[in-house]
Amino acid sequence: MLTTESQTREEVVARVTELVPAIRKHTAWTEENRRLHEETVEALAGAGVFKLRVPRRYGGYEADTRTLVDVAAELGRADGSVAWTASVYWIPTYMACLFPDEVQDEVFSTPDVRICGTLSPGAMATPVDGGVVVNGKWSFISGAWHSHWQEVIAVLMTPDAEPMPIMALVPMSDLRIVDDWHTAGLRGTGSVTTIAENVFIPSARILPLPAVLQGEGASALNAGSPIYRAPLLPVASASSVGTVLGLANAAKETFFERLPDRKITYTHYDSQAAAPITHLQVADAVMKIDEAAFHAHRLTDLVDGKGAEPWTLEERVRARAELGAVCRLGKEAVDILASASGGSSIYSDVPIQRIARDIGAVNMHALMNPNTNAELYGRVLCGQEPGTLYL
Repeated sequence: MLTTESQTREEVVARVTELVPAIRKHTAWTEENRRLHEETVEALAGAGVFKLRVPRRYGGYEADTRTLVDVAAELGRADGSVAWTASVYWIPTYMACLFPDEVQDEVFSTPDVRICGTLSPGAMATPVDGGVVVNGKWSFISGAWHSHWQEVIAVLMTPDAEPMPIMALVPMSDLRIVDDWHTAGLRGTGSVTTIAENVFIPSARILPLPAVLQGEGASALNAGSPIYRAPLLPVASASSVGTVLGLANAAKETFFERLPDRKITYTHYDSQAAAPITHLQVADAVMKIDEAAFHAHRLTDLVDGKGAEPWTLEERVRARAELGAVCRLGKEAVDILASASGGSSIYSDVPIQRIARDIGAVNMHALMNPNTNAELYGRVLCGQEPGTLYL
């Protein structure tokens, strides 16, 4: 239960819960400006959100993934874009902890450092003395506006070897941001495109991606910590699901807040709460939210419980399947509550329309997609090859 020597999970979650009203105050601004409000970023830093995956030796919490889920669920109640951005920061922060210790000394010298990133190779890397030169671009970089570093994936091209994907760390000052994030959902995440133009990256800040996907890092000081020994994709899966739980609970909360004052127009029901259809809808939605929470916590139990033990292929794909189940069930619950919210719910000041757009966007994400993850799990259960390195 301890996330640091002095911080319990409950204490961290309680601090984040206290932020919910302040985050909601900026929701309209966040949507309109397509990035987090600076006061929100400062509040998250003050609550320790950016320290959750940072090693203790740098003042971090080394939090387990159950803590990440519970924190993101509270943030998602306030604003899905805030929860998503925080979750995205946690994953590259974990990845930074796989680099050599001297690289970590540089990265974590910045208080409340924020690292954005991606798992998609969007650039080419050319070897030069002391490192590589990278050219290319990466899209969907959530939180880029507020980041200090970006974790990038590029394909290393050498004349005497097969192309190899690499993972590297780049200061944001070395990259150019393209303000192209004009979307229907998760608008506040500021998931812009970043561009590298002849960016030199020293060898110390480069790792082979296949090794990273297998949980093999270059850090001596983190080698003994189970938190940094788990494979990347299960860690990323467990780091992401809390946003979905938060959005689903936000939908439930806003639905029941509006329920006492609503009728069902063009029917004899002066109170929506008295209609049998409403009873069926809310029971179905709430049960789906409960089921989503079950899968989310079973996923964190898997990731946190493995420690340094080897992962089987089935465990790896089950992590992806649990992630997909949370996304599917969360969206189904929100869809039910949104459809039961009536025509007045399409106004921009009614939160459930934003919640529905946000959770729809989450379900379209390549890693989160329920169908992709279910197919992967079923394929392996049937004795077939997984067909992907992202396990």
